[in-house]
Amino acid sequence: MSAQKLRVKGREELHRLVDELPQREVQAARRYLEYLRNLGDPVLRAFMEASEDDEPETPEERTAVAEARADFAAGRVVSHEEAKRRLLGKA
Repeated sequence: MSAQKLRVKGREELHRLVDELPQREVQAARRYLEYLRNLGDPVLRAFMEASEDDEPETPEERTAVAEARADFAAGRVVSHEEAKRRLLGKA
């Protein structure tokens, strides 16, 4: 059997298995298949395998977050489109 036929047969088998999954397992299967797919992307893989940032928050970071939250609460925000326009200099 050719490699192409084996790939097709393997995918058909996966489709059959997915179709037969109990509904309560569909989300878990989806997450696992996405995980497997993402292993092929070197950037996503590096991100997923990176260690957690365990450095304590600095006083400057705490101040910046508090200021950002106050700005948000006061409505001092811009849309994503406006931010892109400002950053990219597009009219």
